Amino acid sequence: MEQKSVLIGMSGGVDSSVAAALLKDMGYRVIGATMRLWTYSDSCGAKHEGCCAESAVEDARRVCDKLGIDFYVMNFKDMFRDKVVDYFVDEYIHGRTPNPCIACNKYLKFDALLKKATAMGIDYIATGHYAKIEKGGSGKYILRTSAAAKKDQSYVLYNFTQEQLAHTLMPLGDYNKDWVRKKAEELGLAVASKPDSQEICFVEDDDYARFITDYSGYEPKEGDILDADGNVIGKHRGLIYYTIGQRKGIGAYGRPMFVMKIDADNNTITLGEKGMEFSNELTACDVNFISGEAPDTDMKITAKVRYQAPPAAARLCPLEDGRVRLIFDEPQRAVTPGQAVVFYNGDIVLGGGTVE
Repeated sequence: MEQKSVLIGMSGGVDSSVAAALLKDMGYRVIGATMRLWTYSDSCGAKHEGCCAESAVEDARRVCDKLGIDFYVMNFKDMFRDKVVDYFVDEYIHGRTPNPCIACNKYLKFDALLKKATAMGIDYIATGHYAKIEKGGSGKYILRTSAAAKKDQSYVLYNFTQEQLAHTLMPLGDYNKDWVRKKAEELGLAVASKPDSQEICFVEDDDYARFITDYSGYEPKEGDILDADGNVIGKHRGLIYYTIGQRKGIGAYGRPMFVMKIDADNNTITLGEKGMEFSNELTACDVNFISGEAPDTDMKITAKVRYQAPPAAARLCPLEDGRVRLIFDEPQRAVTPGQAVVFYNGDIVLGGGTVE
């Protein structure tokens, strides 16, 4: 039987490192690849220590040397800047809250990297994501949530197509993080105890506003803060400093308040009081259904309106223009334009879209 080959994206972290080792144990010819992405230091020369940093490349290289597999560094800087960084900045400037990890997965990890692998004659790509890919009884591929619920990353993977799933492997879907770290120790990998990356990889110190102004030259403009009745109750520093549901850094009003609405057209922010942050429904655009087929009638699902949110029961109503409307059984807190809403049927990921 011919040995199948797989190109695995390696960030220099423990997850992708152990995933590479597992694939080798499964009998694949494994090739490691680190995607060279645009970083903050490419513009300003500052030292950068995120998952895109030079140190991460060297960590991945050392792991591949230890495992005895080939290693490549692939330049995706221009595409990353175009599809992820510019999108991130533009969304914030227009009063929305982006999810750059989802954009990176959609355009780079499971599209550009797969095309690169295909051009190299490689059968599959793989990542260290915590999720599972299976072939269903109908012959279509299914994306399932991770067996380790606390580490499940299916929320950022809803843009998969059938073609991509057919050529993608995710060997960590049945394992939890403790097992992965223990396995890395057993293999003698230097990254066994390396901390997980928590921040957006191209933003220094998690300071979004400073990054946006430094990167784009955009100058935030002060504007009115309104209450729920439209009365002016204060001034804001600029839209990029705020996101829906935010409670801190909005000023003191004698009672707990939060950001309820960001209006880029009028440069205003509306604050609400406790209880107003909940919504029963939302509309989503840029919708993708993993099966490749959108439903033609309403259907009962569960949905997540943010990465850490628990799945909530809802009715999905397809609209004629390709968008969908979701009506939740219970109100959801801080539904945020620009963020993803992801649809599930049990542990199967149906798809998702962008909250309008």
